[in-house]
Amino acid sequence: MAIKRVVVLHGLYMSGFVMQPLCAKLTKEGFEILNLSYNTLSPDKQAIFSAIDKFIERRPTALVCHSMGGLVARAYLEHNSQQSHNVEKVITLGTPHKGSAIAQHMHDKGFDLLLKNSIEFLLSDNQNWPFNAKLYSIAGDLPIGLMPLIKKGSRSDGTVLLEETKLKGMAEHKVFHLSHTTMIYSRQVMQYIQQLLMQDDNYSSH
Repeated sequence: MAIKRVVVLHGLYMSGFVMQPLCAKLTKEGFEILNLSYNTLSPDKQAIFSAIDKFIERRPTALVCHSMGGLVARAYLEHNSQQSHNVEKVITLGTPHKGSAIAQHMHDKGFDLLLKNSIEFLLSDNQNWPFNAKLYSIAGDLPIGLMPLIKKGSRSDGTVLLEETKLKGMAEHKVFHLSHTTMIYSRQVMQYIQQLLMQDDNYSSH
């Protein structure tokens, strides 16, 4: 059955508002959207998971997530509710799957107050993708942000290192010449997301 439902999760210090243009395009393409706003500094996991469960019901679903949203999606899949088994694809934009070097840097410098409970997600040390849902990781390599100052000579989108966006077991890794936030609004990225949502993966096994 084709995916018709899409859960959209935003990143740190943001809200569902920044994901609106992307959601509007997907709605126009006929997808049902849950654009979930949550408090990134003190995420209420139970409330987030319940809202996603309720929206999915038993329908094939994809999760489209920016940055920290991809780590929240992972936590949702780990929580392993019955509904989570209907998630077929997870598409992440600039998600530090292996943990965030910038968050680690802030943590080491004693700036935990700026991160609060987001640390639980951002300092995770994941090395692989163990879920049935296929992971499509989108990364940027236009380094506008703090990262070039923290790690000189690194490849990043300015906030997240390219290396942090890769995981063993992912279905695909695609790099666009965009910075961390501009990828949310990129037409190129939007077209790629639509293509991923519409393609039938049953014929391919990674």
